[in-house]
Amino acid sequence: QHQGFFFDMKTTVAIQGIKGSFHYEVVQQYFRNQVEILACDSFDLLVQSVVNDQCYQAVMAIENSIAGSILPNYALLDQYDLSIVGEHFLSISHNLMGMPGQSISDIQEVHSHPMALLQCKQFFQAHPHIKLVESSDTAAVAKEISDNNQIGKGAIASRLAADLYGLQIIYESIQTIKDNVTRFVIVQKTADQTIEHISKAAWKFVLDHKRGSLATALNVMSDCKLNLTKIQSLPVIETPGKYAFFVDVTFDDPTNYIKAKSLLEIMATSFKILGEYQSKAQ
Repeated sequence: QHQGFFFDMKTTVAIQGIKGSFHYEVVQQYFRNQVEILACDSFDLLVQSVVNDQCYQAVMAIENSIAGSILPNYALLDQYDLSIVGEHFLSISHNLMGMPGQSISDIQEVHSHPMALLQCKQFFQAHPHIKLVESSDTAAVAKEISDNNQIGKGAIASRLAADLYGLQIIYESIQTIKDNVTRFVIVQKTADQTIEHISKAAWKFVLDHKRGSLATALNVMSDCKLNLTKIQSLPVIETPGKYAFFVDVTFDDPTNYIKAKSLLEIMATSFKILGEYQSKAQ
């Protein structure tokens, strides 16, 4: 029983997916079970839950070591002015599971998130009798199979999902590339003013559309001893032909970081801090 809305909101974290999803695993590891979880069907709903104060923070996948950046999520963070206050790397292992007592030959259909299906493509090429069906969430399929006792239907999900919903893992770690890591960010409405020892930042900036402008910006970062860990461009929708750059930088000395930030703010036609936080080892 929660005592009032404020307490409720402050201890609630939104995730995409349900109990047993990879987002759920991140919450278990990052927050050490100290929070309530608000399950959202989509990233749009997840962002809205933060904006509308249904929760204090949200966990959001932002890039995968195989599939690359999740560009719509960068756009959502920017559009709703959310602030990144932390990150977490999760090693992703995709497991084929179904109701107990079945083998691979019994499975006629496998339902999972499109990203999971893509990452396990090679495994299913060796089992052409299986029909692959896209769904919104890995763990939701596992729960559905369990709730309805569905024989002949498989899910691709985490070991945690198999344990939670009483399913049997038929094949484990079926992803094509075994070293599969997803980076998640922890976001909230406003920047965390109390954070100390920041060592990583996320920026968005737009530069004049002229030769050498990006090279000059990159040189500033290099001269100020910033390590550019990511650069991603997205079109500026209102101005065809113009691009916004999303960058992640890490640094040892905050003084160098502050210097680079002040220079970029002058150089860029627009400059926005998406987050300043402590870097986590991958």
